[in-house]
Amino acid sequence: MSDDHVPPPQSIPEAHPGERATRRPRSLDPLELGFTPRKPVPWLAPLLLIQTGLRTLLAMLFGAYLDKRELQNAFGDGTFRQVGPDGGLWLDYVADLGDGFDATYSVAYLLAQPELEVDGHRLPRAQTLVMGGDEVYPSASYAAYEDRCKGPYQAALPVSPPERPTLFAVPGNHDWYDGLTAFLRLFVRSRDRHFAGWGTGQSRSYFAMELPADWWLLGLDDQSGSYLDDPQLTYFDEVARKLTPRSKVILAVPAPTWVKAVDHPTAYDSIDYFIRTIIAPTGAQVRLLVSGDLHHYARYTGPERQLITCGGGGAYLYPTHELPERLEVPPRDTLARRASRTREYDLAARYPDKARSRRYGWGIFARLPFRNPGFTTLLGTLHTLLMLAMAGVTANHVGTAEQRLLSVPLVIMVVVAMLGAAFFAKPPSAGGKRHARHWILGVSHGLAQVALAAAGTWLWLKLPFYDWPWPLPAAAAAVLYGPVSGLVASQLVALYLLVAGSFGVNVNELFAAQGIEDSKAFLRFRFDPDGTLTIYPIAVDEVAHAWQLNPDQSPTASWILPKTPLTPRLAEPPIVLR
Repeated sequence: MSDDHVPPPQSIPEAHPGERATRRPRSLDPLELGFTPRKPVPWLAPLLLIQTGLRTLLAMLFGAYLDKRELQNAFGDGTFRQVGPDGGLWLDYVADLGDGFDATYSVAYLLAQPELEVDGHRLPRAQTLVMGGDEVYPSASYAAYEDRCKGPYQAALPVSPPERPTLFAVPGNHDWYDGLTAFLRLFVRSRDRHFAGWGTGQSRSYFAMELPADWWLLGLDDQSGSYLDDPQLTYFDEVARKLTPRSKVILAVPAPTWVKAVDHPTAYDSIDYFIRTIIAPTGAQVRLLVSGDLHHYARYTGPERQLITCGGGGAYLYPTHELPERLEVPPRDTLARRASRTREYDLAARYPDKARSRRYGWGIFARLPFRNPGFTTLLGTLHTLLMLAMAGVTANHVGTAEQRLLSVPLVIMVVVAMLGAAFFAKPPSAGGKRHARHWILGVSHGLAQVALAAAGTWLWLKLPFYDWPWPLPAAAAAVLYGPVSGLVASQLVALYLLVAGSFGVNVNELFAAQGIEDSKAFLRFRFDPDGTLTIYPIAVDEVAHAWQLNPDQSPTASWILPKTPLTPRLAEPPIVLR
């Protein structure tokens, strides 16, 4: 096919706000706002753990059947030119944003302001916004998107300002839990093409943007690292026809597979395949890979490109102190036969810094029981059942038929405790590197919980409650023993998470259990007409928790203001690429 048949770059249609956007709220009541501000997701809540596990299992078993990317071949296939009036462009990148209101809105509010002054730099509002994945938590649904994502961004930028900023989005694994149904309805539309004050224009779950001075930004959808579908590859084949050896490419991908490949050598394969087969033949250079998924800021630098993780849009903080200081990309032990040449990348910057990340880890003892009351209650229930089973065996004569009968639930409870602790340690799957430390730590944690139950049983039997007439002992155990044992057991879990985290096990759970809302980050890019790219990594040490209505009644003014002003700063000095 000749170049004459390639569709021209498409512009984004103007945003047309609805009636609610033009009517400013008179209070912070959800009926006035049009959405319900939500608290952070309690990631260790028992029902949520079960639901998340089931969704992950269903995504693994039936993901191919739910995959709607093959159907997108019937959608539009154009590229989008994004250039500002001065021939340059301001562009924002934010990822992992749809969680609790305070953190999500703090970032959205900063993104929406006409200008930010950050460490002496005056940074105007971006003309293009890229959402890098996981636009909603814990799962994709209409209500979750409205309350945790679109609603806060509507409050931050109710209607489109004169420069009419545009928005593009890459789906993450949480957006994929319903097979992209809600994501496509929100970001890929043929009518009402606006998201709050941003216009939307992408026609698929992936996109290509032509930027100033022959820069390009390509947003990929690799379904959590599984593979790139044929329609997507065909789409980017056509995009690649426009690339030249002078082109500089930015890839926005759903996950930092360059980091995950340390334990899962195949994680980077699909991205490497894309670069090797789509970009490399054109002579263009991939200068930057950017991703969310890990909820922090980190930058690796190498001889060819920068690798940036910036998932600080609103979700709980993920630690930085366990990041490897050096990466090999692609990893030498990948099974791909035609992998690119391995190159080394050094960790150049991280936010929060290593010392602060470690201090955050120690907060697990105070935060775990109170941020996750359902989990603490579950622990108390399990320990109460363990205690009653142990007490039933201990209080009966050895060798009697009654004791043998009563010992059955004890065996079951011990097995449940051991298996639960072992699987909580997440032993690596067949696709990852196997480490004995997962099993050792998991089994040790299980034994520690059983030992705690034995100590609790011994102490309970010293008290008079067990000799009361039935069912008073069970009632006393539920009222007295359960809450105390749950709190003590939660501290044992906290100790386990802190120790395991130092060995690279349950690092995510160590921080997910705390739900830390502070230390947020996003990127502001400046593409100059001469081809210089400057990246400003903007950090927010503390998010706002108290809000008020904005007295400014201007249509584009944010509805809600933080009572204490937010103070953004640079996570590191600006990064300049040419």
